Amino acid sequence: MTNGETDPLPQQTDTPLDDGASGETHPGSQAATTADSDCPHPSAPLPEVSRWRALVVVTVPLLLAIGLAARLVELQWVRHDEFARRANRLRRWEEPVAAQPGDILDREGRLLATSVATRSLFVDPAFVDDPAQLAARLAVPLGLDVDRLTALLEQSRDRRFVWIKRRLTTAEADAVRELTLPREQVGFRNEFKRHYPQGTIAAHVLGLRDIDNVGRGGLEEACEAVLRGTDGRRAVQRDARGYIVDVSDTASIPAANGQPVRTTIDSLLQVQVERRLDEVMKQWQPRSATAIVMRPQSAEILALACRPAFDPNHPELAPADGWKNQAIASIFEPGSTFKPFVVGWAMELNQLAPDELLDCEYGAYRMGRRILHDHHAYSELSVADVLVKSSNIGMAKIGERLGNTELQRMVRAFGFGAPTGLGLPGELTGIVRPDAKWDGYSTGSIPMGQEIAVTPMQLITAHAALANGGRLLAPTLLLSTTQSGTLESRPPIARNLLTPSSANWLVQEAMTAVVDRGTGREAKLKGYSVFGKTGTSQVVDPETGGYSHQRHICSFICGAPAESPEALVLVLIEEPAGDGAHYGGTVAAPAARDILSNALELLSVPPRLARDAQPPTR
Repeated sequence: MTNGETDPLPQQTDTPLDDGASGETHPGSQAATTADSDCPHPSAPLPEVSRWRALVVVTVPLLLAIGLAARLVELQWVRHDEFARRANRLRRWEEPVAAQPGDILDREGRLLATSVATRSLFVDPAFVDDPAQLAARLAVPLGLDVDRLTALLEQSRDRRFVWIKRRLTTAEADAVRELTLPREQVGFRNEFKRHYPQGTIAAHVLGLRDIDNVGRGGLEEACEAVLRGTDGRRAVQRDARGYIVDVSDTASIPAANGQPVRTTIDSLLQVQVERRLDEVMKQWQPRSATAIVMRPQSAEILALACRPAFDPNHPELAPADGWKNQAIASIFEPGSTFKPFVVGWAMELNQLAPDELLDCEYGAYRMGRRILHDHHAYSELSVADVLVKSSNIGMAKIGERLGNTELQRMVRAFGFGAPTGLGLPGELTGIVRPDAKWDGYSTGSIPMGQEIAVTPMQLITAHAALANGGRLLAPTLLLSTTQSGTLESRPPIARNLLTPSSANWLVQEAMTAVVDRGTGREAKLKGYSVFGKTGTSQVVDPETGGYSHQRHICSFICGAPAESPEALVLVLIEEPAGDGAHYGGTVAAPAARDILSNALELLSVPPRLARDAQPPTR
């Protein structure tokens, strides 16, 4: 090489070189060229599929990034306030705060009904992933059916609150806590459970409170507005695990507890009355038995008891006929206990003199189309003896003197056919037929205590008017409904029915004679002047439509002392079935006597002799 020049590269020829010996192809041969041609040249264009793959790899992450950015913008700016409110709602709860119902007390302040704090269990189904598993864990300690509990949770998936069991016992609450279930799933709420310390005692007076603490029957319902109180609410914040982290005092409203109610009931007397009724039920095996004790001067009820009864602590065990308050919701024909009202009304109208004699027709008297009979054949009887002997003929003749118009006035004046004003729910008005339906039969039947139906409360209220000098007062079970103990204003005098002289003669002369020498002799009390009246009414046979000769309602009403009555007692026995004569004087009078004796002792009424009663002056 000269002059710094390089030799030119040798020119390739189209003919391959062959060494002729080895038979191998030279690297520069056609075979080598063909093999090299299988690899793309770096500057060659990409295939179509590869371009699409590259586009997806680049575009998808870009789109995801754009979507995520847009979502962040929406959450942080566009819908920030909305999501903040929703998040706050998840953390903030408003829990109800139950009001404690007021106590019910007897006249001496003894506890008849109160409320005790208890725990109730609930579940938030939104946090329950496996309802069957949760149900299986809760069913055993709570004594629940696992299948029913599972179904409840399954059906409540779209709800945020479901009661599992309310009013848990201490053992049940402890057993649930030991399960250590997530707080976001289950929780407890404070509630109040009504407790009746004396069980069945005065159950029909008190009534009960249901699972939601609403009064049902008795004073619980009648005084609901006073006893119930007003529930409050508590605003709390919970963390993700359900723990309370803050309580807002400003957003919370405290509960206003109910006020106590003080009744006229004397619980000691009430216990004695109920025990005596239990003896009646055992001896006579009746369908029902009722007893009421009242102070006639104020119409305050000292005791009220019915059989069958129920325990308000265990309402699920109550017999079907145990709920009925027979004193206000049972009606019957009063029979002979109605007769003193007719006599008193006739005396007020000067249609009857207390010292006159009535011809009782020797036991048979035709009155229109029927013939009336007495149990015994009497000739002439005094007005007092018409009541003592319970003569139907003598009463029918008094009815003829009055006529239907005055009999109708008398019936309504004594309060029959209308509520007594006691105020207990379920009180019936009795049955008084429309005036237009009274006929000649009514003239004789009404004075005998037939063709009319009354409640025991109506009957004793009307007799209290005789015992207090002729004033009809509304009966009451309440002394006070305020925490200060201020007495409520007494019910006003409804009406003056009889003059004191007429009323006193009926009680001190005629009705005292019923006990001294008449059908009420079983009610005598040593040292006390007892007045009373028996009643034995027949029950209508539903098959024949007539009066049954085997089924009776036996009643007796009595009081003492006759010269100044302090206590009045009514005992009613429905369809006695025991051995013996089924009359008011044999079935009901002994129980009424024992109850009256207990009442006089508790009221500290000393024994004293009766004063001679004088006929009313005209």
